[in-house]
Amino acid sequence: MSDALPDRLSIDPASPFHDAALLERGIGILFNGVEKTNVEEYCVSEGWIRVAAGTARDRRGNQMTLKLKGRIEPFLRDEA
Repeated sequence: MSDALPDRLSIDPASPFHDAALLERGIGILFNGVEKTNVEEYCVSEGWIRVAAGTARDRRGNQMTLKLKGRIEPFLRDEA
């Protein structure tokens, strides 16, 4: 398997950007130099991450998220 990470990745199985095999290996995200553990989705080229917004839910019962902009650096956890 290649160590190249995708430009965009989501933990939601309904998303077209979901990759279960890659998520099983473990992905870490550095956002503006700080490691984030609650990232739901990220896009490196557009420079944003989505994080959970507390315990708030939308009308379909899905977790509500916030989009934060900044420098994104994804990495594989199984290397460390």
